[in-house]
Amino acid sequence: MRGTGGIRWGAGLLVSALLLAGCSDTGRPARVQSPPPGSSAGLEEYYGQKPSWRDCHQDYECATVKVPLDYARPQDGELSLAVIRLPARDRSERIGSLVTNPGGPGGAGVDFVRQAGRLFGPDLRDRFDIVGFDPRGVGQSDPVRCLDGPRLDRFFSTDTSPDSAAEFTDLQTQARAFANGCRARSAALLPHVGTVDAARDMDVLRAALGDSKLTYLGFSYGTYLGAFYAEQFPRNVRALVLDGAVDPSLSATDTLLEQAKGFETALRAFVENCTGTPDCPLGTDPDAALDRIADLQRRTDRTPLKSARGDSRTINETWVTTGMASALYSKSQWPALRLALARAIRQNEGDLLLTLADQMLQRRPDGSYTNQMEANMAVNCVDKPNPATATAYAEAVEEAEAAAPHFGSFVMWGGLPCVYWPAKPAGTPAPVTAKGAAPVLVIGTTRDPATPYRWAEALAAQLASGTLLTLNGDGHTAYLGGSPCITEATDRYLITATPPRDGTVCN
Repeated sequence: MRGTGGIRWGAGLLVSALLLAGCSDTGRPARVQSPPPGSSAGLEEYYGQKPSWRDCHQDYECATVKVPLDYARPQDGELSLAVIRLPARDRSERIGSLVTNPGGPGGAGVDFVRQAGRLFGPDLRDRFDIVGFDPRGVGQSDPVRCLDGPRLDRFFSTDTSPDSAAEFTDLQTQARAFANGCRARSAALLPHVGTVDAARDMDVLRAALGDSKLTYLGFSYGTYLGAFYAEQFPRNVRALVLDGAVDPSLSATDTLLEQAKGFETALRAFVENCTGTPDCPLGTDPDAALDRIADLQRRTDRTPLKSARGDSRTINETWVTTGMASALYSKSQWPALRLALARAIRQNEGDLLLTLADQMLQRRPDGSYTNQMEANMAVNCVDKPNPATATAYAEAVEEAEAAAPHFGSFVMWGGLPCVYWPAKPAGTPAPVTAKGAAPVLVIGTTRDPATPYRWAEALAAQLASGTLLTLNGDGHTAYLGGSPCITEATDRYLITATPPRDGTVCN
């Protein structure tokens, strides 16, 4: 989801249990420039590099891999990708590298593997080096930068339910300020951070790791990245798992609309759970509970919640909605959301909702931010065309509000900075077929808030060799969610390259 800060899809819940993900689709893979997809012509020095690995704490090894800034003009400069690996435990049975991406766009793969690499299935840990990397423009890989902490606070506080001309003007002003900040601090990088280029980087990484073919596990936006890899390099695919899938055929606004609906579905699941337990702060009737949440949003649009800890930020409707969205990414966060809503409704206090929002936006205790949300916006804005004006966005917001009353406006207005973006989009929406690729495993969760289940169905159908595996459950992405059925099916596929039966459902 994009929300107030360019969030579009699942950004690595798995990194810290709650990182927001926003979603974004990207342009048509066929628009890649020379050298042609699947070729390393003219890029021999990149494909032939041997990373210099060094110990980087607790059995992890770190290195950097060089990639060209512009694949059409590789002589015009290069970028450094930060890479980490957790070596296979059984070297005698090692298959190769398992490259991962936690989502975003903007999720830092180095942090992800450092924090979650040991949570992968034991069979995978034995047979593969678990590898993470920060994509270009992200984390430690020549990061995109746009605004400092206080200015990001202001941006994320913007009223995303404008009901006056002044609020609508402020929404545009803050969106323009974000885009201008990116132009001022990262102009040369912005045209080159899209998914097409990041997918090409993965093939350079594959070669640098010494693998003849890619084995990959991508979450949320990482499924989009993996699908684009398969489209460009189908013969280089050994096994791809795409968990929490994204539908690349949707327009920018249709993506946001479907994501807003996904959060509505997740909110109802949370509400039905809460109202069925004692002392739910929302009451006992699910429909009335949803109305109470809407009342809280309307109330905080007029009068912000208080902060018992003395946070200087105004805990308005936008921060309340961001906090709710954050908690919906994982069912394990539902108790925190229940407590946060209880404090907001009964005590008019918003600190826990603000904490949940900060986790999603990766705001540190000192008020600074990682670059996840800046990178998220940068990738979203160049991956796919957006409406040309704020007025055009307003028309899309009306549809989203009708379909998703609690999240529609919040999600849809998140794309507004792209109206003012200094780099042009690279392509147009299109299905990804990856003809000639080995079987690709697509995983969808039926009540996933950030990447709706229908996207998994759509991507599996588009891919010429797609196989759909379903988790009937809640939360964003499935593999690290604790389902033995999902873990066993995924691990077996990654080890043998043989997918489960198409349409398999895990409960």
